[in-house]
Amino acid sequence: MHDDALVNHDFNCPYCDAPLTFVIDTSQGSHATWEDCHQCCAPIQLEIIISPMTGELEAVLTGRDDDVF
Repeated sequence: MHDDALVNHDFNCPYCDAPLTFVIDTSQGSHATWEDCHQCCAPIQLEIIISPMTGELEAVLTGRDDDVF
């Protein structure tokens, strides 16, 4: 993992609306993962979309654990 592959992503918790920042490793390519909110500990679903052409972060979809992407 190279430091230039790490991107900070800011968003709000879909449960408690707390501001959050997660570090995304773009070298992993597009993937889905779960992270817990630092405030309310609820599970947050993240869909990370990385451009296959440039390797840059295109989008991060966030939702509750029962949301369907």
